[in-house]
Amino acid sequence: MATVALLGTLDTKGQEYAYLRDRVEKAGCAVLMINAGVVADPEYRVAFSRADVAAAAGTDLEQLLESGRGNAVVTQGRGAAEIVKRLFAENRIDGLLGMGGSGGSSIVSTAMRELPVGVPKLLVSTMASGDTTPYVGISDITMMYPVVDFAGINRLSARILANAAAAMAGMARAYEAFHYTDEGRPLVGATMYGTTTRCVDTAREWLEGNGYEVLVFHANGPGGRSMEALIESGHITAALDVTTTEILDELAGGTTTAGPDRLEMAGKLGVPQVVAPGAADQITFRPPSAVPDAYRDRWSHEHNHAVTLIRSNEAEMAAFGRVLAEKVSAATGPVAVFVPLRGFSEYGVEGGIFYDPVADKALVEALRKHLADHVEVIEMDTHINDPEFALAMARKLDELYRTSLQATAGVST
Repeated sequence: MATVALLGTLDTKGQEYAYLRDRVEKAGCAVLMINAGVVADPEYRVAFSRADVAAAAGTDLEQLLESGRGNAVVTQGRGAAEIVKRLFAENRIDGLLGMGGSGGSSIVSTAMRELPVGVPKLLVSTMASGDTTPYVGISDITMMYPVVDFAGINRLSARILANAAAAMAGMARAYEAFHYTDEGRPLVGATMYGTTTRCVDTAREWLEGNGYEVLVFHANGPGGRSMEALIESGHITAALDVTTTEILDELAGGTTTAGPDRLEMAGKLGVPQVVAPGAADQITFRPPSAVPDAYRDRWSHEHNHAVTLIRSNEAEMAAFGRVLAEKVSAATGPVAVFVPLRGFSEYGVEGGIFYDPVADKALVEALRKHLADHVEVIEMDTHINDPEFALAMARKLDELYRTSLQATAGVST
């Protein structure tokens, strides 16, 4: 039988958690209840008490009660994470369900982020209608907005919590029974934007036809961070980093930055990588009203109702090229840089809304100037979405990966 861990502050939401427990059990799953509250344990039995959670964080209840609410939330989140990790490592749970306001959501999501990608995680949270970044991070947490606050069971909260229980039970049962047959294939991480989709799709299809499995990440900040994390964890063994626009947003103040360490993990670990300056011609902001005044006289395009693109200028392109070159040059493993001389995105080709060959040239010249001599550079007289360009990148990554395998085999023998 699939088992669901129910985690939360059962001292303040004991009634709601008892209701969730009953609904999950009726849906065919066993339940392990974890009380990460501070003040008291519920009257019904739990698998892990507040004292157990505090102990897992290296403290005790007396210290916890004296530490103040903010510190207690952090501590119980840390302790809950340790318990959940242990339960998963022992194959005792198939999913994690929790609910709460800001404090409860912080505790539950801290534990959820410690579980591997693919393990069902559902958080019913009053914070789900706002910025969920502090809770989700780069994990695969599902958040559900409860509409009303948690204050007992009523006709609306009962229905929403019943839906949450049913969703988690279904996910947990599916997780327990899941089997994937292609886990032996090398795993490639690729980055894509709407304006580089055709390039990545063409390369992905070739790679998949030649024995690889490809994970595609939306280059929107969390996407880049997710790929870097999976490279660090050893899941991704080669990188097709077509769309490095997150670096531009870090430099130019856009909203899709993946942080200053973007495009460094593969190089640090020696993972084979093929890199291109995909979507280097666009800085990303949210709706038009959110675009800073400093950019309002620039070429712009409303990509959709939630995304506004600003054309990067000559100085920004030169800075992008320099930083890209420096990061790639520091790589310890096999790497190649591909440069499409006729446009870095769907919008940057001749006749496109962001066509600016002068700015594009600044990036190319910066790359040439700052790339180390050992880095292979392939300049092609195509735009980035030309099938010829995409296939050349895919074939080069295959070559680098196979060469890396041979070198590793030589060292091991």
